[in-house]
Amino acid sequence: MTAVAATASVFDALGDPHRLRMVVQLCDSGPRSTLQMAQSISLTRQAATKHLEVLQAVGVVSSSKRGRERIWTVQPQPLTDAGDYLNALSRRWDTAIDRLRAFVEND
Repeated sequence: MTAVAATASVFDALGDPHRLRMVVQLCDSGPRSTLQMAQSISLTRQAATKHLEVLQAVGVVSSSKRGRERIWTVQPQPLTDAGDYLNALSRRWDTAIDRLRAFVEND
């Protein structure tokens, strides 16, 4: 998978409000169980699991087994890569605006 495709899949996964809330919650609170995640955002355990599996598929979270419970943890690298991509895009936009401003001011 190319870097752009990987970043796009992260944005796609985070485009769902439930999944975005889950990631924010894991960032704020640290590792949590599936049940804790489900209860905190008013989802069934099954629905929470499906959302968490989508996030895991793109590398944003990982899970480990603790007894009968699955514990979820944020993996920061895909989020850092997505942030870097947005920053690069922002710099390109700023450059384009500067070129437009120079063009308009020289006209």
